[in-house]
Order: sequence, then C-alpha cells, then structure tokens
Amino acid sequence: MKRFYKYATVVETELGFHVALDGRAIKSQGGQPQVVPSRKLADLMAAEWQDQGEEIDPAHFVLRDMVDYAIDVLPTARNETIDKLLRYAETDTLCYRADPDEPLWRRQMEVWEPLLAAFEAREGVRMERVSGIIHRPQPHETLTKLRKKLESLDDLTLAALEPLASLAASLSLALSTLEPDADGEALWDAANLEEDWQVEHWGDDSEAAFRRTRRKASFLAAMGLAHAVR
Repeated sequence: MKRFYKYATVVETELGFHVALDGRAIKSQGGQPQVVPSRKLADLMAAEWQDQGEEIDPAHFVLRDMVDYAIDVLPTARNETIDKLLRYAETDTLCYRADPDEPLWRRQMEVWEPLLAAFEAREGVRMERVSGIIHRPQPHETLTKLRKKLESLDDLTLAALEPLASLAASLSLALSTLEPDADGEALWDAANLEEDWQVEHWGDDSEAAFRRTRRKASFLAAMGLAHAVR
C-alpha cells in the first residue's frame, strides 16, 4: 500500500491520546477508537506511522499491533491470555539448566541465577530449578501468586507481556522487563544465552543473525510499550 498521508500527529481527548494521520483519527484494526492512556505511548505509535516510507510496510507496526490486540482482543480474552502466559512460567527457560559438570551450567549460574533469585524475591515465589530436559512442575503456590500478579495488570501491559514471554520463553524475564530500572539489553542477552553459547562454539550464519536481530527489536519494542503505559 502506498503512503496516503503526510503527517502523523498525536491528539489529546477526554479519553486519552490517539494518533491522527493528516488530522484524521486512526481506529484499531477491529474498528474501535485507538485511544491509549499515555502521551509517551501515543508519540511512539505516531513515530511508527511517520517513519514509514512511500510504501507502507505492515511489519513495522509492532506497537500498533500490540495496542490493537489490547483493544480488540483482550477485553474478552484476558483469562486465555493469562493462562498462556502462565505456561511460560511452567517451562521457564531460566529454570532449565545444563548438568552441573558442563561449562554451560556455570554460564547459566552466572547470568540466570541472579535474575531468577531477584524475580523470586520481588514476587514472593519459589521457582523450581532443573538440570536437564525433564519437566518439573512449578509449585502450585507460585503459579497462584503469578496468576494474581497477571490479573492485576492492565490490558496494554498484558499485550506487551505476551510477545515478551514468547520471545524469551520465560515469564520471569518478561515480568522483569516491567521493573523501572530494567535493562532490556541485558534481559535479552539472558534470554538468548544458550543460542549465543552455540554461536561462540560453532559459529553463526547471516540468516540466523538476521532473525535474532528482528526478535531483539520486537522484544525491546514490547518492553518500550510496557514502560510507556506504566
């Protein structure tokens, strides 16, 4: 689709903020008013539109798609979304370690253990660690507390958490991105520790590097949405 507008701006209304293209308000992909509560978030969304070239590339609407998901889908799908997010706690990447006699285990302990211990302290939960690939269920009390945590979050934050947890294969890392002083680069590196380990030892290829770069951009964009809301 060719670009059909010159300027993307932000307009404030009684309900919040929305993006306007040459003065015309944007609606969600489901046809609802695309209003967000934060000027910062609206500015980021307007930048997505303003940065488009002569041809509009839908792949560059990362924030718009998450916001539309929050507006169009989440009001009737909160429980399903929370169930999906909890599954990333049940198989959390940070809990599954190599065997203690392997060098990778030491790297995981150096990087993952401080992050997971800090997460446990913040949320008041205990996460089961596993060496190897055999699944070990997380404590019922842990999953109950994490469900209550997720239920307390607004739809926009949940919309950001879904790709964060998916890209990191970890609910603990996804929730850690919500902290005010969270280091997105460090959290992304932690999520990709095993992949980076393989690259160090076996090398990389351009296609895999490109995919990793795209995933990282999506991860940081989702984190940016969560912080812009909060």
